[in-house]
Amino acid sequence: MTSIGVLCFLRLLDVPEYSFSLDEEGVCRTAFELIFAFDEVISLGHKENVTVAQVKQYCEMESHEEKLHKLVLQSKINETKDVMKRKASEIDKSKVKIQHVAIALQIERNRGEKGGFMSLQSMGSGRMDTGFGSDTNLSSLGGSGSGFGASTDVDSFSTKSKGRPVASATGPPKGLGMQLGKTQRTNQFLESLKAEGEVIVEDVRPSIGPSKPAAPPPTDPVTLTVEEKINVTLKRDGGISNFNVQGTLSLQILNQEDGLIQVQIETSGNPAIHFNTHPNINKELFSNENILGLKEPSRPFPANQSGDGVSLLRWRMQSADESILPLTINCWPSVSGNETYVNIEYETPAQTDLQNVVIFVPLPALREAPRIQQIDGEWRYDSRNSVLEWSIVLIDNSNRSGSLEFIVPAADPDVFFPISARFTASRTFSDLKVANILPLKGGSPPKFSQRTLLATENYQVV
Repeated sequence: MTSIGVLCFLRLLDVPEYSFSLDEEGVCRTAFELIFAFDEVISLGHKENVTVAQVKQYCEMESHEEKLHKLVLQSKINETKDVMKRKASEIDKSKVKIQHVAIALQIERNRGEKGGFMSLQSMGSGRMDTGFGSDTNLSSLGGSGSGFGASTDVDSFSTKSKGRPVASATGPPKGLGMQLGKTQRTNQFLESLKAEGEVIVEDVRPSIGPSKPAAPPPTDPVTLTVEEKINVTLKRDGGISNFNVQGTLSLQILNQEDGLIQVQIETSGNPAIHFNTHPNINKELFSNENILGLKEPSRPFPANQSGDGVSLLRWRMQSADESILPLTINCWPSVSGNETYVNIEYETPAQTDLQNVVIFVPLPALREAPRIQQIDGEWRYDSRNSVLEWSIVLIDNSNRSGSLEFIVPAADPDVFFPISARFTASRTFSDLKVANILPLKGGSPPKFSQRTLLATENYQVV
């Protein structure tokens, strides 16, 4: 039918409102609407007695076929999104595997280059610098010395890495040929991955235990690090089974000329905290004036120490008081029919802000992720370990408490325990602060900075 015929037909039906203008351009623009109107007006080639209002009503009515088409289209979109998520997860897993390979490569390189604890200079000379101006013979490392480097407190003041056997200075380590072969094959594998465009991180160090935010390299002449690790075991019905806090104060000096100093500190004065100084620290000076200085003031603190530096002070705290807990977690699983409803709540005291909070909830073996009914924060389902990860980036005065509710198939309430948590905080239980740096050689004190961190080592609800 030509546009003129359509126009005549429209005037005959008295429905010109379906076209903005009764010309050829207007009819072409609203062709589909006109076809639908024709379908309602004409039946089997005959005109029906319908009004304009009835035609409008019929055109606006819902169509079952249209609904079905939209549902099928939305279903395809959802399936595509799921496929994209699975592909992204596979890509992340492949990157993790690549990083593991890079870690193994770095470990092999470290073993081949460093040869154990000793530096290249100590391997050649057979002597080791203690960091206090006195050399210690390698054969006397097991004995007791007077300096920090030769002290028996290896954990605090030794600059050697832990967990590696001491390599011989006269020959290569055992199995070096096998290590070199593995390294060569790993290098070839990494090169092929680089050629395909993958980003290889070769300097990643393996970490054990809960994640700890990497501290930036020190820029000030003197850096003091206050770190506390908390171990807590809570009962699901209330009460504390174990509460233990261990803290350290570490000193890191960039230049040796800034080593002739003393450190004055301030603490909260909590009688439940027991402080222990290093054997080379003047205990009487610390007890009377809260000043950390060497027994021999003429000797400087060591400089250019790896990691957080040398540990000057340690402390420990134990308690059964629930009011001092930085994070309280309550879990309420209840079975109803073929489903289990799980409600979890967290709460923090008003004076404590927590960062990077992750609560791990074990689940029964599921084919699909649990149904999340309500959550304050973000969630992720680890299908491999069957664990629900509840993440809150920051807990402060705006969200001192929060809740999570999800539904899984019927399961024993004991399945959801133990619940573990991981977080960090900038406020410690000791509230230890560095008040001042006292130079022993006179002049102005060197510029210093303080880092404070509270991190979880083990935090569970059993």
